[in-house]
Amino acid sequence: MTSAVITICCVFVLSVLAELAILRICRKKSWYDSINERKIHTGNIPRLGGISFATVFILCTLFINFFLLEPHFSRRFLLPLSGLILVLVSGVLDDFRPMQPRHKLLLQIIAALCVIVPGFSFQQILFEEDPGWLRYPVSFFWIIGLTNAINLIDGVDGLAGGLAFLAALTYAAIFVLNGDNNAVILLCISLTAAIGGFLVFNLPLPKACIFMGDGGSQFLGFILAVLPLIEMRESVSAPQNIPLLPAAAVLSIPIFDTVAAIWRRIRDGRRIDSPDKAHIHHKLMNLGLSSRGVDGVLYGLQILIGALVFFSVKGEGILSRSLLAVSFLVVILFFSLIHFLNQAAAKRTMKLTRQ
Repeated sequence: MTSAVITICCVFVLSVLAELAILRICRKKSWYDSINERKIHTGNIPRLGGISFATVFILCTLFINFFLLEPHFSRRFLLPLSGLILVLVSGVLDDFRPMQPRHKLLLQIIAALCVIVPGFSFQQILFEEDPGWLRYPVSFFWIIGLTNAINLIDGVDGLAGGLAFLAALTYAAIFVLNGDNNAVILLCISLTAAIGGFLVFNLPLPKACIFMGDGGSQFLGFILAVLPLIEMRESVSAPQNIPLLPAAAVLSIPIFDTVAAIWRRIRDGRRIDSPDKAHIHHKLMNLGLSSRGVDGVLYGLQILIGALVFFSVKGEGILSRSLLAVSFLVVILFFSLIHFLNQAAAKRTMKLTRQ
């Protein structure tokens, strides 16, 4: 417990100091976020906040890797760590000079393979089912999909960082249930502390001072995809990582938002990487919510989902499955409600315009 508190405090302070440093550099170099059809902000806002919290987390991970893990596991974890650094660097380069989507995808594929090749994968789909050889393609697409999902939902001050903070906290609680996974728990709480340092400058109070950029959002998507795949003890009879469906439930908000975006663009005959303003945060703002209102609603939803998933993992049998099903149902109902409310609001606006 003491080591966890010390870790949180140290990582948080380092993250705050790193954000202050990158904020000063960005302003001096005029490295500001671009304004385009995807963005809703105005003014010059530095865009490289992801470098700071990601670097602090990577340094913390290296310390945990070399000093707290068994030598066999620490060597095995170096390749996923390399993939994490690759995603961060490619995202930062994309912030400076936008890459072609196929080039970004290629780098994400390489990074995902850095996780799959050493054997990190889902050991279970629900709680008991062993997916067999399917664990590798499922884990591969999970990593790539989630890396892009967090990137897509990063559209409101504090949103992507706050959701990632709460998701990592839920992961930590689940690993505590599994027991004897102290290194993974430290990784999770280190991630929350690093994100917390960034949120000091990114929350809409009254507005963000810095954005995480593509480097930060892809980094968060990648690490949130990798954490459920980590199991500390290979000798135990039962796997000690997080099964696929509970992990997907924890991150169901960005996942559902991404699925909806892909469906919307295919339906409209557009490229799936084409920009629009129909994500869940845009729809909430169309209904009159401010950035703080959007964060409040989606944070509340994320906390509810996290609690349902936690008690689902803690429970057994039909209760466990029911709670997990309810967590997905809550998100489906929420997205459906916001969709229909937006349609109704658009129709009212159209009638007023015609009049």
